[in-house]
Amino acid sequence: MSKIVVIYHSGYGHTKKVAEAVAGSAGAQLMPIDAEGNISEADWATLAAADAIIFGTPTYMGGPSWQFKKFADASSKPWYAQVWKDKIAAGFTNSATLNGDKQGTILYLQTLSQQHGMIWVGMGLKAPNHKAATRDDVNNLGGYAGLITQTPSDASAEEMVPGDIATAKHFGERVKAVVDRWAKSA
Repeated sequence: MSKIVVIYHSGYGHTKKVAEAVAGSAGAQLMPIDAEGNISEADWATLAAADAIIFGTPTYMGGPSWQFKKFADASSKPWYAQVWKDKIAAGFTNSATLNGDKQGTILYLQTLSQQHGMIWVGMGLKAPNHKAATRDDVNNLGGYAGLITQTPSDASAEEMVPGDIATAKHFGERVKAVVDRWAKSA
């Protein structure tokens, strides 16, 4: 069985809810980055043993949270040893506005994966682009390079749009399918 890890930082609980949906459908282990941007040595070992790493962070001011960035900077040690090379990678983000410059965060996550020599997986899902489309549709925000979700800043994690949670579940299933296919061909 493939080992998939969802490593994420969540400032207000919204990104955590997305991480839980992704992990649940991918059969992945959840690994939160703490409020100080740290993970344990055991967590680093788990990442080293994983077949896939899915990165998650809120988008703040057009990029990842500083806590996620601290984790990413600390990943220079596994980078130096090429520990994550040829692992599957994917990423997701949430922000308070519909656009919120989330694409900048997704590109950051994708670049991080490429620095590590990983294999990036996008959504693999068309967006609804017709007049009858609603926020409850899957991939309603039209993410392609990674999973993007939106939650108003005054909404709780429990008030997240069902379409975003359904999209997160689809994304987890997609990453799992790619990991399984990659493992089978190896």
